[in-house]
Amino acid sequence: MSDLRTIVIDGKEIDVDPAMTLIQACEQADIEIPRFCYHERLSIAGNCRMCLVEVVGGPPKPAASCAMQVRDLRPGPEGQPPVIKTNSPMVKKAREGVMEFLLINHPLDCPICDQGGECDLQDQAMAYGVDFSRYREPKRAVDNMDLGPLVGTHMTRCISCTRCVRFITEVAGIPELGQTGRGEDSEITSYLGATLDSEMQGNIVDLCPVGALTSKPYAFTARPWELTKTESIDVMDALGSNIRVDTKGREVMRILPRNHDGVNEEWLSDKSRYVWDGLRRQRLDKPYIRENGRLRPASWGEALAKTAAAITGASKVAGLVGDLAPTEAAYGLKQLIEGQGGSVECRTDGAKLPAGNRSAYVGTASIEDIDDATSILLIGTNPRAEAPVLNARIRKAWLRGAQVGLIGEAVDLTYDVTHLGTGGAALVKLAAMDHSDKHGVPGVVIVGQSALRRSDGAAVLATAMRLAEAAQSKLLILHTAASRVGAMDAGAVTDGGIDAALEGADVVYNLGADEIELPEGPFVIYQGSHGDRGAHRADVILPAAAYTEEQGLFVNTEGRPQLALRAGFAPGEAKENWAILRALSAEIGATLPYDSLAALRQAMVAEVPQLATIDEVPENDWQPLDAAEPDDGDFRNAIADHYLTNPITRASQLMAELSANAKARRATPIAAE
Repeated sequence: MSDLRTIVIDGKEIDVDPAMTLIQACEQADIEIPRFCYHERLSIAGNCRMCLVEVVGGPPKPAASCAMQVRDLRPGPEGQPPVIKTNSPMVKKAREGVMEFLLINHPLDCPICDQGGECDLQDQAMAYGVDFSRYREPKRAVDNMDLGPLVGTHMTRCISCTRCVRFITEVAGIPELGQTGRGEDSEITSYLGATLDSEMQGNIVDLCPVGALTSKPYAFTARPWELTKTESIDVMDALGSNIRVDTKGREVMRILPRNHDGVNEEWLSDKSRYVWDGLRRQRLDKPYIRENGRLRPASWGEALAKTAAAITGASKVAGLVGDLAPTEAAYGLKQLIEGQGGSVECRTDGAKLPAGNRSAYVGTASIEDIDDATSILLIGTNPRAEAPVLNARIRKAWLRGAQVGLIGEAVDLTYDVTHLGTGGAALVKLAAMDHSDKHGVPGVVIVGQSALRRSDGAAVLATAMRLAEAAQSKLLILHTAASRVGAMDAGAVTDGGIDAALEGADVVYNLGADEIELPEGPFVIYQGSHGDRGAHRADVILPAAAYTEEQGLFVNTEGRPQLALRAGFAPGEAKENWAILRALSAEIGATLPYDSLAALRQAMVAEVPQLATIDEVPENDWQPLDAAEPDDGDFRNAIADHYLTNPITRASQLMAELSANAKARRATPIAAE
């Protein structure tokens, strides 16, 4: 403890790390310091001056607590600990002066501002400002810029805290925003008037302490005090970002990130944040039955009777678990279908993930291990498209000095990578090299689904595991489906994969698997939330709840079980996934042994104990795979269009617009002859 330094803050003695800034030391002493520009996860700008404190014995003026370290403080004349005051008359006067300057040009449009009710400027003006203004001159105005369909701008409100500039440059890695001009003429602007090209741009709306940057899709629709807030888990990718779903009545109005240092820190990808308009469109709200080639609405009794007749009369039943299904639904489907002698498969993309070997289908690394890694190897993955928040974490490690290597398609990942090759040949060559220089140094090998979907996927995974073992690095399997790890844990797998499950099946029970083309012939039962590809091929449609409309357990790509809670109710006659399976089992005459979600969970946890450790990453025993060497072929990225990966995104108008914009950006402009 000798490296700690004793300081006195407002008469309270405290021991702190000398590398801390004064604002952090004050937080440790439970003393709130107002701030606009300072943010824990961004570099220090020190330009709003709201966090002023008095350093006793220091200069005769207040000091910016965000930009001064504890080690810069001088002890008292007789060696006493340095003294900081945060509530002295000098500090009070200084903060009032800063607030008066900030409000000089700030418009008086709080009643029509979307930030109203959750605005740092409002709160701090009330707490630290004065109740009058001495300014009588006209206020300045600034032109708004067009940043694209997600972020609305009202730049006259901007107080030049530069949080947005620092986030886009440092975290997102796309330096498209900057500040031009000096003094009163300074303004935040985009480079050559370009729109933002980042999968994480929505975070600057959260970061903006005033109403200068707002959410365009959410604009003028609700006030924060009208919303019901529900903590949940995101399913747009397999990262399992912690989110808060805000609802007004039955409608989801917005989705915001929650802080979780182990998963998404406090960031959220744009797809996860803005997909909520897809929850309203193309919804399945009543059961349907196909007659004479056309779907017609039916009652639940009729639909379940038709489904039960098909299943009981089938010679072989196959069950498919889709990408967005909660673990309870996968477990319930497995019990239902296997009870009828059928088989269930969750690896609908053909990924060669070995059942029962958690170190091979999850890995041994946690997401937090990336922070300390000095070497990161990406195999057959494009994390910028597959998990943008994870990609930002890899960028953070790279900024700290980590070396990043890539085997697969060369893509712009927002950080420098050493491109080691495009496919199996490069992986085999790398695995054969000596990696003793990596011993004792933290490293992570990240394997993507595009490398595992190939026919030699098992060999690719075995080689990657051999490589991780040789370098004494940790292994992380980066999944693209939120439900995959949970369904693998629940045992929703068939020997031989999806081909073996579908072979000879005359009835297919499709639990929301919309990324797969089913063969002609079998009778198809589709249980899902949206009228997507799966519903078009179905003979019976059973409408189910989406991820915001039921409780569910999702296991993320690192193997961490997390609970998604219900924020609203499913539309029309749609029911929760587990309840549909339970009702169908009674119709078949093989009733599943639970009448509530809690009872189902109890049965599931008894079979799979690690699912009970909510929000913990279980240790996985290392079980190397034994397989031949992979082919020389190239790895093709798993996601063709980042914004259109599941039925909810494909129902969203906003995601369609973002997809079209991204495509237009990639297209090479050709001059007229």
